[in-house]
Amino acid sequence: MRVAVIGSGIAGLASAWLLRKHHRVSLFEADSRCGGHTHTVEIEHEGITAPVDTGFLVCNDWTYPHLLGLFAELQVELVASQMTFSVRLSDPELEWSGTDLNGLFAQRRNLLRPAFYGMLRDILRFNRDAKAWLRAEASDISLGEFLVRGRYGEWLQEAYLLPMAAAIWSCPVAQMRAYPARSFLRFYENHGLLNIFRRPQWLTVKGGGREYVQRILAQLDDLRSGTPVLRLEPLGAGIRVHSAAGVEDFDAVVSAVHSDQLLPLLGEHWPEHHAPLAAIRYQPNRAVLHRDASFLPQRRQAWSAWNFHREVGSSVERPVAVSYLINKLQPLPFRDPIIVTLNPEREPDPALVWREINYAHPVFDGPAVAAQASLRALQGVQGLYLAGAWLGYGFHEDGMRSAVEVARALGVRIPWEEKAATQSRPEAVLCPNAA
Repeated sequence: MRVAVIGSGIAGLASAWLLRKHHRVSLFEADSRCGGHTHTVEIEHEGITAPVDTGFLVCNDWTYPHLLGLFAELQVELVASQMTFSVRLSDPELEWSGTDLNGLFAQRRNLLRPAFYGMLRDILRFNRDAKAWLRAEASDISLGEFLVRGRYGEWLQEAYLLPMAAAIWSCPVAQMRAYPARSFLRFYENHGLLNIFRRPQWLTVKGGGREYVQRILAQLDDLRSGTPVLRLEPLGAGIRVHSAAGVEDFDAVVSAVHSDQLLPLLGEHWPEHHAPLAAIRYQPNRAVLHRDASFLPQRRQAWSAWNFHREVGSSVERPVAVSYLINKLQPLPFRDPIIVTLNPEREPDPALVWREINYAHPVFDGPAVAAQASLRALQGVQGLYLAGAWLGYGFHEDGMRSAVEVARALGVRIPWEEKAATQSRPEAVLCPNAA
């Protein structure tokens, strides 16, 4: 078969790589750069040049079996990373980190705050209640309703759970209340976030995520970067692709672009896809790569891999503001903190800024989750297959999983699944001393 793959994020790259030996694959990418949210930037600082990831950063050994399987096949090296989190609020004036006891009480005033101890008790209760609810309840409610029913304190919600969730999904804090509770809590449980001690080992790609992107691209025969697809047209036995390079006919098309990017390509065709695609909305997020340390907690003991911050007067409706301390996430050779801030509430010192990048992340509310199920039922209709992290939780493994499902539907066996009989999970190449 001749297959067109549209989009070179993780879903498109993985789809093209999996299909390449069994079908004639053409990969279309509108941008001149391939990789989507895997965006590694080379920076020069302190007389050293090194790669820094600004989008995709980490995976883990619990919940990323397909991504680890791909990395193992590509011989991509992984190094140990961490997933620590801090919160800094201006009202109430609060700063804390879950890294260790010193981070928990980095702001010594927390030792004397009854509300802070109440939050810690609520965290333990929330973890227990969430696990019990997942096993006892068949129906679903919103996360906001779950918090109301559980009578959890304001500090648990505003100084822990909602900031962390907003940082994970790159969306406004207030928006997380509408997230379906079952999907939210299942994600937390699967990632060990309902445990205090037993959690997965986080990993990052040695040399930056571009390493896996380059290895995939090197194995593709027909890469069309800088070639946007303009529209799709169903044929009796395939799909006609109208692109900036002209018109070509394919037996099947794998759309690996965002749901809101696919919709205009369909025109009046595939009418059953229109409503569910429109139900999955996107949140724009601006990322700034810089070294302005004022975006980190005031107390160094609280510096974490992910650092949530909210200034006085800042609305919970605005896009989430979170600073990723890349030195803790990747093995960087720099002494100074290297930071990626998502949606800064104020601008970093311009003299300390390297790059600005615009991303977009899916919004997972009730209609979006329902739309995912509808779209899965439409796979392969008139030769159109859908892949993308937006069909899952929005993360790299979700993009990988969607690519695996498309490959299976097109008759391709998954190499790491075939090896599953001889090893418990795909063993990516790990360099433990490189972190």
